[in-house]
Amino acid sequence: MQKRNKPAPIRRRTAKAGGAAQSTTSALKSLCVFCGSGLGRNPAYAAAARALGAEMARAGVRLVYGGGSLGLMGEIARAVLAHGGQVTGIIPDFLQEKERMLREVDELIVTRDMHERKRLMFERSDAFVALPGGIGTLEELVEQLTWSQLGRHDKPIVMVNVEGFWEPFRALLAHMRDEAFIRAGLEVRLNLLESVAEVIPALQAMIAAGAGQRIPEGMADKF
Repeated sequence: MQKRNKPAPIRRRTAKAGGAAQSTTSALKSLCVFCGSGLGRNPAYAAAARALGAEMARAGVRLVYGGGSLGLMGEIARAVLAHGGQVTGIIPDFLQEKERMLREVDELIVTRDMHERKRLMFERSDAFVALPGGIGTLEELVEQLTWSQLGRHDKPIVMVNVEGFWEPFRALLAHMRDEAFIRAGLEVRLNLLESVAEVIPALQAMIAAGAGQRIPEGMADKF
């Protein structure tokens, strides 16, 4: 394990605007993880965050995340660091104290606002994973699903269905489809995995195949 004592220098960064659609790279080098700033009620959520962090470090995949030290965010970031991996934290200025910015990461970027934060998280990541979380996690996930639905990027997006956490969201998408708010030609492909052990292999396979949102058969629901 790699011990880190020196906090990363804080960088203040302004993202450049860009309107072109974005494509996947040829290899999985960095992974953006959306997850809660709380631990949740079920200990399985924190265990999953720690396990994914260890898997990412072993695979040499950099974590890009929201920069906080609390909840699942802190669990996964510390797990990556504890196993010798690299972490980029991106946090807006007004959340530095509220989410207790984790200074031990390799790279720490403080942005002006949430919009800049999310843009940088997108630009610096080859793929996205959603672990359990609250409304902020849901908002980040849905934004990426929407951009993909509209053809603005083809970076893979997967959700880890820890203890069935994402089942209500799956049901909501089915309801939207049944009520004709998700229409033909604007389908949402929901890539749901049951274990963190599946995440890295699935994303690597998707990127290698140039499949973008298309996860191997049997893993995805189409709404």
